[in-house]
Amino acid sequence: MFRPKLPDTPHVPSITTHIPQDHAPAPSAGRSIAPFVGVGAGAVAAVVVVGVVLTALLAAVAVSAVSVAIAAVVLRSLATGANRR
Repeated sequence: MFRPKLPDTPHVPSITTHIPQDHAPAPSAGRSIAPFVGVGAGAVAAVVVVGVVLTALLAAVAVSAVSVAIAAVVLRSLATGANRR
């Protein structure tokens, strides 16, 4: 009842190892390369998205650090000015 039902796997034809000496090896008509290209494109897209997110986080931290530094300088100048009066 709770066991998953796996789809039937298609039979993959076996690859022969005999290559004629006077002919170039023919491209195999077995499996296509399209699934591997899709996986590669997905991986590249994931890397790009992660890079964009990390860059945005780094920019947010930098802006926050600059604003905290400016606020510290302003508060320090206000505190120093109050002591001189």
